[in-house]
Order: sequence, then C-alpha cells, then structure tokens
Amino acid sequence: MKTDLTTPQGIFGMPQHLTVPIYQRPYVWNEEEQWAPLWADIRRITEHRLDSPGVSAKHFLGAVVTQDAEAGPVGVQEFHIVDGQQRLTTLQIALDAAAAAFQQRDASALAARLTFLTHNDAMFAGHDDSRLKLRHTNRDRAAFDEVMLAEPPIDYAHLDHGDSLIARAHEYFTSHIGAWLDAGPENITARADALAMSLQHSLELVIIRLAPDEDSQEIFETLNARGTPLTAADLIKNYVFQRLKAEGQDTIEAYRRWPFETKFWEAEVSVGRFATTRSALFLGQWLVSQVGKEISPRSTFARFKFFTEHEAGRSMSALLDLITAQAATYQQLTEIAADSHADLDRAALHLYRMSVAQVEMTKPIILWLTSPETSYRPTTVAAVIDAVESWIIRRRLLRLQSSDLGRVAAEMIAAVRGASDADVVDRVQHYLTSLQSASTYWPGDEELRSTLRSMHFYRRFSQPMQRMLLQAVEDWYRGYTSSGPSKTGIRIHRDKHQVEHILPRSWRAHWPVMDAAAEAERDDVVHRLGNLTLLTGSLNASVSNGAWLGKDGKRAALERHDAFLMNRPIVTSSADGWDEASIARRTDELIDALLSTWPVPAGHEGKTVDRVVRFSKATTSYANLVDAGLLAVGTALVCMDGRWPDACGTVLAGGQMLYDGKTYSSPAAAARVVRGGRSGNAWYFWKVEGGPSLNDLREQLLQQG
Repeated sequence: MKTDLTTPQGIFGMPQHLTVPIYQRPYVWNEEEQWAPLWADIRRITEHRLDSPGVSAKHFLGAVVTQDAEAGPVGVQEFHIVDGQQRLTTLQIALDAAAAAFQQRDASALAARLTFLTHNDAMFAGHDDSRLKLRHTNRDRAAFDEVMLAEPPIDYAHLDHGDSLIARAHEYFTSHIGAWLDAGPENITARADALAMSLQHSLELVIIRLAPDEDSQEIFETLNARGTPLTAADLIKNYVFQRLKAEGQDTIEAYRRWPFETKFWEAEVSVGRFATTRSALFLGQWLVSQVGKEISPRSTFARFKFFTEHEAGRSMSALLDLITAQAATYQQLTEIAADSHADLDRAALHLYRMSVAQVEMTKPIILWLTSPETSYRPTTVAAVIDAVESWIIRRRLLRLQSSDLGRVAAEMIAAVRGASDADVVDRVQHYLTSLQSASTYWPGDEELRSTLRSMHFYRRFSQPMQRMLLQAVEDWYRGYTSSGPSKTGIRIHRDKHQVEHILPRSWRAHWPVMDAAAEAERDDVVHRLGNLTLLTGSLNASVSNGAWLGKDGKRAALERHDAFLMNRPIVTSSADGWDEASIARRTDELIDALLSTWPVPAGHEGKTVDRVVRFSKATTSYANLVDAGLLAVGTALVCMDGRWPDACGTVLAGGQMLYDGKTYSSPAAAARVVRGGRSGNAWYFWKVEGGPSLNDLREQLLQQG
C-alpha cells in the first residue's frame, strides 16, 4: 500500500483508466451538500490567487483508495476505485465543465490543459473504446459518457440523460464557472488561467494505492465503518495547537483556555439534515462572522485553516483569545435564552425566538455584534437585531423559502462591517430593504395583513411557533413594541402555555349556525389567528367545548384564567357572544401587534422584482403544466417511441400519472417503467393522445412567461 498527497494534475495527469466497479452505489452528490460548497472553495482559492499572485492556497478534498489492475491491451494502466468515486466523478465533471466554459470563451489552450486530465489521447484508446479516463461500469455509465463526450455548448435539456444527477452537476459547474469568468474586473484570460491553475494544483487529495493482492474490502471498512469520525471542532483543535506550538506558545497553558471540553459544547445539535457538535457549529458560525461569507458545515475546517493562514492577519494566540471570549458570550446567551423565567436582554430574546423558529443563520450576526472588537452600544445592537429579526419573522409568517437567507446574512455582515455606531443601523436597514428577490425580500405590512387575515394560523405553524408568536402578542399588550422598554411591566414568561381556540374546534354541539354555508364559514375561521389565545393551564374539555355565555360558560372560564392582558379584551367585548365578526376584529388587532413587534422602516413596502413565476426548461415541472391549464387532469398520454406503441397513461392531479393500474409521481417515473428501468427524457416520450407532446406544452408555457 502506498499513500501520497497529490492534486488533480497528479492523479489524472497520465494515460489511465480509473474504473468505478459495477457494484458501487450510483452517483448521489447534489448541489446543496456537495457541488455548491466545492465550487465555493474552488472560487475562493482562485480569487485568492488573483488577489495575491505568487501565493498558492490549498484545499483538502479528502482521501481516495484505488487498487492496481492488470494493464489494458494498449498498455494503459487501470485502477479500480475502492473508495472516493463520488469526489473523483465530481472532480472530472468540474474539470470538463471548466474546459467547456474556456472553449466557449476562446481560451482553447487552457481548455486543452484541462481536457488532458479528463480524456486520454487517441493513441491510448482501443478500437471503439472511450477516451475518458474515468469509467463508470454501473448504471451511471451512459449518463457520464454522454455529458463528458458532448461537444460544448451542451444542450442539457436534449440529452438522453439530462435529468440525471451527473448531467445536472455538469450543468451546475458550467453555468457557475461561466458566470464567474464573465463577472470579474480582470480580463477573462487572466481569470481562466487562475481557475485552471487552481483546478490543477490547489485541490489536494490523499491517494491510497493498493497492490492487486491487498484486501481492498478491509481497507474500505476501516475507512468507512470503524471508529468515530472527527468533527470540524476536533480538526480545528489539532490545527490550533500545532500552530500555537510553532509560535512558541505554552500549549499546556493554552489548553486550559480551550473552552470546548464541556458537555455544553460536546452536545450534538442538528442543522437541517446535518448533525454535528455545538462546538463545531459555533466555530463555523464564528468564522462566518469573521469572513462575511456563507460556509458549509462540511467545509468549516478547510475554511478556518484558509482564514488563519491568509486572511486573519494575527497570531493564533490572539485568535484563541478572541474565540475564547466569544465562546463564553455565546454559551451565556444560549443558556439564559433557554431559561423560561430569566429577564432577557435583546440578544438573548432573539436567540430564544430563533431557537423556536429553528433558525441558526442569525447567530453569526450576534457574534459580529457582540465581538470584543466591536464597540456598539446595547441600544445599537438591539436595533440591528430588531431589523434582522423582523426580516426573518415576517418571511416565516408568510411561509417563504429560507434557503438563501444564510447567504444573505453572511453578505450583510461583509457589507456593513466597520460601520460606526451612528451608521450601522441605517446601513443594515438599507441592506435588508434593498433585497428584491422573492427568495430574500423583507415583506411589507400590506402583504402580511392580506395573508394573515385569512390564514389558518393554527394549522400553518407548529405549537411552539404559535406559542412564541402569541407570547409576543402578549408582550405587545404589556407595552412592548419592537425592542423598546415596556411601561406596564415585564415580558411574559416563556413557559409552555396552552394555545386555546376561543371558538372551539368541536363547536357544533353548543355553537349552532343556520345552514351549511354558515357551517362552512365557521369551519374556515376557527383556526384563524384571532380565534387563538394563551392560557396558563388547559380548560376542562367540557368547558372548552361548551357554550360561550353563562356562569359555567367558556367566557366565564376565560375570565377566571385571566393571567394575560391579551384575554381581557376578549371577555369585555363578547358579552353578546363570540362569532365570525369577533374573530375578524381580533385577527386585525393581533396582526397590529405582530407588525408592531416586528416593524419595517417607514415607507418600506416589500416589493420584489421576480414575484411572477419564471419558468425555464430546467425548472419547469409537469405539475406546472397542470396548474397553467395546458394539461388537464384525466388527459390520456400515449408513447411517442415506436418501440412501445401500446404504452398509455392518464394525467392525475399534481402532475402525477396513472399507468398500468399504478400511480407514479410523474410521467418521467412512468416512462422509466415502460423503458424497463432505464432513464430518458419524458418530455419527448409522451404526448397528448391526438395532440401535442409534453415538450410542445412546455414550450407554450415558456412563451407565456
């Protein structure tokens, strides 16, 4: 067994066949978890190369295990990939995509340098043999060969395997590399040369090369199944103390300052689908607060290493002092925010609310605001948090997507870093109000009022989220607006109060109405915001579902439970009953409370430039055709391929398809069954019986905008 630290130039730089065995799993990497973080790292080291010529940054990609095989008939060495085929496949795709982007911009020499790493010269290819250096023998072979051998520019929509992850990865890297090449202040040739150098020489891998007679399965199991993998915090800790030792520091004394050896920091937390330790999460968030760029949890260590070596401009000892101080603040805020009876300052209140909303992406903002290196007054910190929290909560109230918010929060830090105490609030507000994309904008009052008036609030939010929002309403009744101090008392304790329907969900026994239309209206309003309140304890079920009036009625029971100011107007305004009109009036009042708690700057309307849905071939779905009225539910679809002349199915709601007595998620899924499990482009496989193809319908939708 031989082990080498090498680069793409080292591993791909000779004629060879790197073979993915047929038994290995198919390609599974995706944009969110792998492609985007990899491109971010490649772009970062390339931009560093442009900014600092002569200084070469490195990025470690991990380990790959190969095993020697017998030489091929033309003398080309073959290696079986034992472990690491996902990263090698992605590297090959990125190299080929970059070459395509270079070729389209008349940088043919640079394109040839990268093509040399993905394609063998013709003299090393046998008769009718592929020139590709990486060869899949499993079900990915057709998709990989098709996209890697296609001539640029590639029409991905018309590839036979255009919907495969491999083709989508190639399209992702081609589009992002092209956009980056075209966006810089330097000429394209300079940017392309820097990118080519980074792809060839700045990405590092450990290659473990096995002889033909070595037990590859034992190596594979050792790498993937034994032991506990190191977290980002473990890797950073080792690196920090190596650097401290090199600086001549007393590492034993420094270890006493290392804060992450307690249960608080070793606790496992989840961020989306990614589980990690709190210490690793904190270090990633601290890093975002320093560099003002979004960082994937999986790239925290690599980004930390790059930051300390090329961007920090200070010793590791000084960085450790800063990390230690901010870790103490972070832990203090986190623990007090979890205390339901503690008197919270603005930062701790924000952490409590974001923990309920399951939002982590604002913590780098808190770390930036509370850093020992900043000098913002508490009122300034509170005002910045007000703006950020309003932006988050208003989007959450509308159930808008959140995938871009971490990036925006990081970029906001970069945009306003260094602003004075007098200017920072205005700059933060200006940054947030300038966002006009549907994925990032700050919603205005009018849209929230319109949506919340008819929203089934109880069904749209989790119980903890409902409770937190109603607690904010109670604070509003106590005189709190935004982060300003109350004139009437303290904030509500953050206990697990009961969320109660005023008009009960089981209303029919004691709250009769005239007819079916009235019943439908009552069913529609029962879960609205104005029909919900908080109680310190649950009402007896017989009272909760009982009549409204009378000494044993629900109104009297609410009065007895009147621990909250928000319940007093309910009692005083409902002597004649509680009905749909009462719910509508209270809904408006509670909307006022929410808008006052999370305000926007005066005059901000929350307009966007892309609120109208824009379709492209890459994003259009079969459900879009149904929603647009171009493909009616119940329509018969027949096969356009003469090999299956009898294949026929029926369109179902949501773009699903009924075929051969079974329901499939889409026409594409049904087409795979018809083809015997092979993928293909369903847009060209099905057509309306006696009418247009699905692709023709898609073109109509695209023309409509």
